[in-house]
Amino acid sequence: MSAQHLRQSTPRYVGIATELRERILDQQLAPHTLMPSERELSEQFAVSRMTARQALTLLESEGHVYRRPPRGTFVAEPRVRFQIGSFSEEANRLGRDASAQLLWAKALVGPGNGATAARAALGLAADDVIHAFRRLRLMEGEPLAIETTYFPASLTPGILDVEVHGSLWQLLRGRYDLRLERSKAVLESIVLDEGACERLAVRAASNGILLTRTTVDDQGRCVEYARDVYRADRAAFEVTASVAR
Repeated sequence: MSAQHLRQSTPRYVGIATELRERILDQQLAPHTLMPSERELSEQFAVSRMTARQALTLLESEGHVYRRPPRGTFVAEPRVRFQIGSFSEEANRLGRDASAQLLWAKALVGPGNGATAARAALGLAADDVIHAFRRLRLMEGEPLAIETTYFPASLTPGILDVEVHGSLWQLLRGRYDLRLERSKAVLESIVLDEGACERLAVRAASNGILLTRTTVDDQGRCVEYARDVYRADRAAFEVTASVAR
């Protein structure tokens, strides 16, 4: 298929959204700036108001704009740029306030609640006990992620009895003297389920980012396995790689 044919088959609203997105990313449109209305966009691009509405809806689903009826559509704040690591420590690095709401904390004995995958990642036997937390993470009061974190019970006695409002990594270092050395993560695009959409205050079937992370200490032990779900419209991740030979 030729490039010309691809251009011709691309829906018109996608092209309009692309141009508007580039203006936003190029900072030609500042955060909270009022976007052109559907009527203005239809006149500017010589399309129907329905096509203009589809372009704005696409940008809204991507998190570049937000709607405030009846005032109109506005440019959204840039996504929060995370590095791989602790949510709380990333918030501190960015100069923002982080908080957590505990959804559940359990000692997992058998399968269920992701325990099988967690045991495999942590290098545990099938009958080993795992301590697990699920927390809603907020930044400046805005819900951004749902964290599910697993630890070997043998390394974290009593952790389920601790009220943890901030960094679990800080707890591992301070209470259990675990020296965290490196963390590895895989990022995947997902569609959020109904429960996640409700907790993260987004529309049904919104896009999300699944971050699956393992953390190793200075003895080479995997001491943490995490499956964190982020809002794709509000979160981005910076990855730095060495390219030296």
